[in-house]
Amino acid sequence: MARYFDVHPDNPQPRAIGQVADLIRGGGLVAYPTDSCFALGCQLGNREGLDRIRAIRHLDASHHFTLVCSTFAQLGQFVQMDNDVFRAVKAATPGQYTFILPATKEVPRQMLHPKKRTVGVRIPAHVTTQALLDELGQPLMSSTLLLPDQEAPMTEGWMITDELGAQLDGVLDSGDCGTEPTTVVDLSGDEVVIARRGAGDPSPFE
Repeated sequence: MARYFDVHPDNPQPRAIGQVADLIRGGGLVAYPTDSCFALGCQLGNREGLDRIRAIRHLDASHHFTLVCSTFAQLGQFVQMDNDVFRAVKAATPGQYTFILPATKEVPRQMLHPKKRTVGVRIPAHVTTQALLDELGQPLMSSTLLLPDQEAPMTEGWMITDELGAQLDGVLDSGDCGTEPTTVVDLSGDEVVIARRGAGDPSPFE
């Protein structure tokens, strides 16, 4: 059964954040809040964690997983960007966007789109997420907590614990959470594609 951690939205308790990070380092799968609803996350390179996310969300092999990064500099280790893309992404981060970009060799192979060799990346503007990322010192392999039988992502930590507690190792809740998934912008090809319209304003990319 998942351990439930309720932290302050503005000053999340370091002890609780450390315990969640330890769960992740130990191979665990957690639900955590972002600026665009809850997400599922596990440690970089945790193949079993990705398989558990696939099972919970009923995802196929073509799903773009996301590396949730703490800073733009960290993001730059994992994706390739020319000058125009670099400026566009930097101007929109942190924020409620996920960008699809060509991956570097630093990205675990199991995260990549099987044909395009691309990956999603984002930098959330959320105190609790940033505290967890800072404690981990590396990105989270992640996916929006959107169940296959639901139209909207889950946004309440206690409901996630009730419904998915047996399938997770931890639920991190800070009360303040977005209610829409990110806007997904595919910058991996010759043309910009808005793959999903969500919380982020898509107009800068249209």
